[in-house]
Amino acid sequence: MSTLDLELLRTFIAVVDHHSFAEAGAQLSRTQSSVTQHMQRLEQQVGVSLFEKRGRQKQLTEAGQQLLRHARQMLSLNDDVLSSLRESSLSGVLRIGSPHDIADTILPPILSHIARSAPRLRLEIDVGRSPFLMDDLRRGKVDMIISTRQDPSLEGFALRTSPVWWICSAQYLHNPGEPLPLILVDEPSIYRRYALEALERANIPWRQAYLASNLIGIKAATRAGLGVTPRSMEMLGPDMRVLGENDGLPRLPDVTYHLWIRPNTVNPLVRRAYELVRNSQGHGN
Repeated sequence: MSTLDLELLRTFIAVVDHHSFAEAGAQLSRTQSSVTQHMQRLEQQVGVSLFEKRGRQKQLTEAGQQLLRHARQMLSLNDDVLSSLRESSLSGVLRIGSPHDIADTILPPILSHIARSAPRLRLEIDVGRSPFLMDDLRRGKVDMIISTRQDPSLEGFALRTSPVWWICSAQYLHNPGEPLPLILVDEPSIYRRYALEALERANIPWRQAYLASNLIGIKAATRAGLGVTPRSMEMLGPDMRVLGENDGLPRLPDVTYHLWIRPNTVNPLVRRAYELVRNSQGHGN
């Protein structure tokens, strides 16, 4: 029994999808005569006619429709196998930076996907604050980062948009008649800016109850009931609650987490890992 030529099947699918030998040739960078020869060779291999004339158009025969279903499955399997082999051959070290607040939410599925697709890749994780991770990426200390910051000089895409809430301890007693005790992280901080701008617009007085340099300190002060902190929903724990407009507090803007790499990255390992994540998030071509 003869073996079907996958390249001929690829041409066959292109002809069907583009409804024209000429268009299929343009898509595959082949001449129209080359596409015609491919279809003649394929019909010789299968031993039946795949096309029939109906008016001025060529339509698939019943055998052609049957072959089309199998051809798509065969090419899909072929491409999956090649992709899997290429990805599993990736080896080396990939350095990824992530903010504290999504290190146990957004980050793990990304790491899991990379690890499954490229098991020989060694992952090094740097958990820190978004603005400092951006600096590390520009200096080449990490290969890719998740960050809430924007930078038109970087290449990336949005992973998730999350609401930003006023978060406090479940036991915290809110008193709208007093200045709002804020638990803030020191500059630079997008959450600090969002909160202070919103309070200023709403003419709500506030005081700095606690200042921290990282999310660990913010969580500790929040759980201790020292005040209210503006953070994305990812920080909310079972021992915390959310204050909102019913409590007299203004709504805060959403925050978007991006995956960034340097645009001129030439390391094929970094580029391939980035594409793996990008495709898994539905941003593929």
